[in-house]
Amino acid sequence: MHTLQQAVLAKKAALAEVVAQPLDRLAEQCAAHWPDPNALDRAMQEAIGAISNCRTLYAWDRKNRVISSLIQPAEADTGWRGADLSQRPYLKNNLPFKGIMLSSVYQSMHTHEQCVTALHAVNRDGHLLGFIAADFALGDLLMDAQLSPQHLHWQQFRGDPAVRSTLFMQERVQSKMDDHIDQALQSIECLVAEHGIFHVKIHFSSGRCSFWLLKDPYNYRIHTPEEIVNPDLCLFYPMHAYPAAAQVRPAQIPRILDEFKALRYADETVYLRSGSLNIMNGMVGLTFSCDGSHYMPADEFLEKNLSFWIGELAAGQQ
Repeated sequence: MHTLQQAVLAKKAALAEVVAQPLDRLAEQCAAHWPDPNALDRAMQEAIGAISNCRTLYAWDRKNRVISSLIQPAEADTGWRGADLSQRPYLKNNLPFKGIMLSSVYQSMHTHEQCVTALHAVNRDGHLLGFIAADFALGDLLMDAQLSPQHLHWQQFRGDPAVRSTLFMQERVQSKMDDHIDQALQSIECLVAEHGIFHVKIHFSSGRCSFWLLKDPYNYRIHTPEEIVNPDLCLFYPMHAYPAAAQVRPAQIPRILDEFKALRYADETVYLRSGSLNIMNGMVGLTFSCDGSHYMPADEFLEKNLSFWIGELAAGQQ
């Protein structure tokens, strides 16, 4: 199972592996010259070319004062000597007394880009002298990176406490979508199965529907209930073969929509306000009158029965 945290840690570990040895060598050289700023500059100027994608190198003492220049591949900016680094984000964490540590992503004061800093302690005879830092622009590190796969699983999010606290003072009000729900869901099924709509969100309570298309994924279309039930709506969307990469099978679409309808009418107090389906990643989204939201794979959603949801939602109010 790959979580977001695990994916981030893996990328940090890969960067640490690349920079560890050159920074180890540089730390030993800096320890021999500490705190001579000119000697530190020369050591870092020689080292920066061997550290892949490194934008800047610099050294600072235990009082968080820069004692070297800001070393870049083509120049050394002496104006940074004496600068106070105490407000740098990475100094708010515990710094390493040995070896290397990678910062979280932050905005560089120098370039205003998102960056990551590799920090390495400088020691001599067992005493901590200070630190050296290597800055890396996120744009350089991720230039050839691949998007990490997302592990899809059931996630539940509680909504606005104010809505939950007044839940039993409200009841479902018939919407325009409810008035023609069978016809609307039949139309939606056809559009998803045959007209290239890969993501649909049905707002039952407010009476509207949003579509995302395979041929135009950066824009979405919003339709009223009257438009959804109009049999000529299919003329608006060109025919499109069902995508082979879809995680939801065509036969599952009407079953999912039928479950949406059942949850809409399951209870007059606890009911479905909106439901979404993405056939490409196979995820179903549900938002209920208690303002709680659920996201789960379509296969898992279809395994649940109505009694599960009524019990789950009732338990969520306690």
